[in-house]
Amino acid sequence: TIVAALAAAAGATVEKAASMLRAWQNRRQLYKLGDLNDRELADIGLSRSDLFVARDVPAHVDPTARLGALAEINRRQAAARCIS
Repeated sequence: TIVAALAAAAGATVEKAASMLRAWQNRRQLYKLGDLNDRELADIGLSRSDLFVARDVPAHVDPTARLGALAEINRRQAAARCIS
């Protein structure tokens, strides 16, 4: 029905708006990570270049997924260096 279609469209719009707001809030937190020194970034598994890579995602995309993936890659590389 029309009511169901309108409700679905409204729900999708609200969900998209919430997603964009979350991306904006997380992007602000990403910029605050730039205030950390290189040692502090390393302590959380990141490098300064990781911040630049994460900032490079489109503005409407949440950069924390990219940042989390980069931290995981860094963690695995560090573990591999410890093993060899």
